[in-house]
Amino acid sequence: MIGNNLKLLRKQFSKSQDEVSKKLGLNRSTYSGYENAVAQPSLDIVTRICDYYKISADTLLRNDFSTYDEKKWKSLQGAWKQNAKGSGLRILTAQVSDNNEELIEMVPAKAQAGYASGYADPEFIKDLPTIRLPFLSKNRKHRTFPISGDSMPPVSDGSFVVGEFVEDWTTIPTDTPCIIVTSDNGIVFKVLENNLKVNRSFLLSSTNSFYEPYDVGVNEVVEIWRFRCYISMELPTFAIGEGELSDALLAIKKSLHRIENKS
Repeated sequence: MIGNNLKLLRKQFSKSQDEVSKKLGLNRSTYSGYENAVAQPSLDIVTRICDYYKISADTLLRNDFSTYDEKKWKSLQGAWKQNAKGSGLRILTAQVSDNNEELIEMVPAKAQAGYASGYADPEFIKDLPTIRLPFLSKNRKHRTFPISGDSMPPVSDGSFVVGEFVEDWTTIPTDTPCIIVTSDNGIVFKVLENNLKVNRSFLLSSTNSFYEPYDVGVNEVVEIWRFRCYISMELPTFAIGEGELSDALLAIKKSLHRIENKS
């Protein structure tokens, strides 16, 4: 039954075998074998499939999609809303102190690549270093992520951005800086435009206009953390405008004039 379910599910979402297999990290012949019941997908593959379509494993394994009418398909395709709102199962693994207080995990650069697959693994999370930032709310969950590149000035390359966990993605206002964890591109820090109601996606932009904005579908998003602050070993670059430069030169002239009058 699962093979036929996969085929019907793919067609209902207007996807090709090439598209689905690439998103799952499989070659087309392997995925085709699952649809044709030549092979059975492992639990890991089933989980990836369900994450891709934003449905539960129970729905995929226990239901016969060939019996679904239009109403049921619409209900299934609307399941992304439950995921976006966080009303489904969204695992957030965290470290706690001896006093049962949640700690702020810091994701090192070397662990960044594995975060998208290890974020829900207690073993992965417990090995992350932790920091304390007492000025942040104890009623919110925070995590710190490494930032590389020059796409988000004044946050410089090598900085760490502290984010607050967002459970309901539908409540994020447009133009909110966020750390977005995606299944395909890992961790990115961007300004988010919330287009969930329009096309089930987010438009991600950089503060550096050299970089073009791009869309990320809700099905590709694993976690979202709202920007709270950043940690950097460098001062932000400050450019003096023409008006400010003129004012500065005028102040220097006045100072020199006072010195001349005193001598």
